[in-house]
Amino acid sequence: MSAFHTSIPTSQAQSNNQWVLASNNKGKLAEFQRLFAQANLNVSIVPQGQLGIEDAIEDGLSFVENAIIKARHASRISGLPAIADDSGLCVPVLGNAPGIYSARYAGEHGNDDKNNAKLVTDLQSFRGEQPIQGMFVCVLAMVRHADDSLPIIAQGLWQGEILEAPHGDGGFGYDPLFWLPDLEATAASLSAADKNRISHRGQAIKQLLAQLAL
Repeated sequence: MSAFHTSIPTSQAQSNNQWVLASNNKGKLAEFQRLFAQANLNVSIVPQGQLGIEDAIEDGLSFVENAIIKARHASRISGLPAIADDSGLCVPVLGNAPGIYSARYAGEHGNDDKNNAKLVTDLQSFRGEQPIQGMFVCVLAMVRHADDSLPIIAQGLWQGEILEAPHGDGGFGYDPLFWLPDLEATAASLSAADKNRISHRGQAIKQLLAQLAL
C-alpha cells in the first residue's frame, strides 16, 4: 500500500488519504462501504454525492469504458483519487443484454421492478428444458488523478441462472432473479456477508486490492 500512496501526486493527496467513490447508487454504496471496511484500507472513501458531484454521462460501449469515464469525472471535479464501477447483468441468449444498460433496461433508470419484469418477458421465448444462463459483471477502475494514463482495472464475473419469477427480499437490481444452483438460493436471499464474499463486486474488489498491494 505504501508504494501506491507515494505514486499519488502530492497536490492531489490529502492527509487523510481520501478517495472519492464515483457512485450515488445506495445499494452499491452500502456494498462498497462494507467491503472496503473489511479490507482495512488506509483511506477514507467519500461517495461523490457528499461532494456535490453529479453522475457522469456514461457514453462508453463497454463496462471498462464506462468505469473509467466515471472515475475520471469524479476525480476531475474533486481533485482526489477516484474509484468507480460499472456493473450489470449479461444474458448470452439475449446477446449479453441488458449489459451496460442494466440499470435502465426498461427505459427508466433505476426502476428495479420494471427492469426485472422486462427481463422475464424478453426471456419467455427462450425457456425450455435447460436453465437460462446469466452472469453479473463488475468492472472497477481506479485513477490516481483525472488524467491518469494507467488506470487500475479489476473485473469480477458471477455465474448463475435467470429465474422466471423473483425470489428473496434482499439485494437490489436483478438479485431476485439470479439463481445460484450450488446454494439453492437467489442473490436476493443471501446475507450481505455471504453475497460480498462471492459476488462479482466482491471478486472485483479483491482483484483491485491485490493490484494495489503490488
